[in-house]
Amino acid sequence: MGDKAAEPEARGESGRMTGVRHVEVASAEADLRLDRWFSRHFPSLTHGRLQRLLRTGQVRVNGARAKAGQRLAAGQVVRVPPLGDETAVRREAAPVRVSEADAAALRERVLYKDDDLLAIDKPAGLAVQGGTGTGRHLDAMLDALRFGAAERPRLVHRLDRDTSGILVLARTARSAAALAEAFRTRTTTKLYWALVIGVPSPGRGEIDRPLAKRFLSKGERVAEESEEGKAAITRYAVVEPIGQRAAWVALMPLTGRTHQLRAHLAAIGTPILGDGKYGGRAAFLPELSNARHLHLHARMLILPRPRAAPLCLVAPLPPHMAATWRYFGLDPETDHDPFDLRPARRG
Repeated sequence: MGDKAAEPEARGESGRMTGVRHVEVASAEADLRLDRWFSRHFPSLTHGRLQRLLRTGQVRVNGARAKAGQRLAAGQVVRVPPLGDETAVRREAAPVRVSEADAAALRERVLYKDDDLLAIDKPAGLAVQGGTGTGRHLDAMLDALRFGAAERPRLVHRLDRDTSGILVLARTARSAAALAEAFRTRTTTKLYWALVIGVPSPGRGEIDRPLAKRFLSKGERVAEESEEGKAAITRYAVVEPIGQRAAWVALMPLTGRTHQLRAHLAAIGTPILGDGKYGGRAAFLPELSNARHLHLHARMLILPRPRAAPLCLVAPLPPHMAATWRYFGLDPETDHDPFDLRPARRG
């Protein structure tokens, strides 16, 4: 690699590594975002400092400038500049042992499986990947979903920790590349269900508001930002209003920004039930004991297939949302199709 030979590792008198390091991406880290990779290996490195290192070209991947959201591939080499003793690289972690109970529970959530991919119904509250303060996450449990395959399943897209519903995993390196490209180019179709406080007006339309990440003392969140924000578009339709107090809403994100659906619905004055992060006190209904949980569910996902009809996956409502639907007399089994997706589901 270009600067690998030119910049040998430097060591101080104590033997500590003080210069540039070159760390190879492990096979288990394939498709991990670069900022997530740094969070795993250098947990004390702040996001702001990482961004500065990226902007000045001090962090590189295979000798080239890199971005925080860049997906890594196994075998790539990350150039890590001097970070100080407090961010010393972690030793290679031992494989996480998945308990029999966790493994069995995860297998029961499989919605679909073939030679190339499998889809699970991710429960609300389970993080997809690890991070600061997150010891239990799906990425550490993926060996439980091998089903005899030689390769470990790979993540190809994400859901927020508190969002339930369909999550697709690739079963081979080849299918991982194809699926990642499908999600990147938006040839997939995603449909979410949410219960919101208030009723969006008009009853259907598009929310077109750019969003930018903000890093606050209480963690990451996104906010509407016309100058620095990235384009973010969400199509929505009210499936069934509940008077003027709340509404069952179907959502189709046309872009994939962090927390896009949550931020957009809060921005138009109808926050998702249970979303205190974006809706504050206005996101709760005191008479519902289960309303502390986020009411956002990845209901349906349509995947294109080159030599077959599109694959349509559907996930049932999680228990806390099913209880709310019953409370308000809503019927989740009704085949609602507000965006006319049926032709894509035939076959």
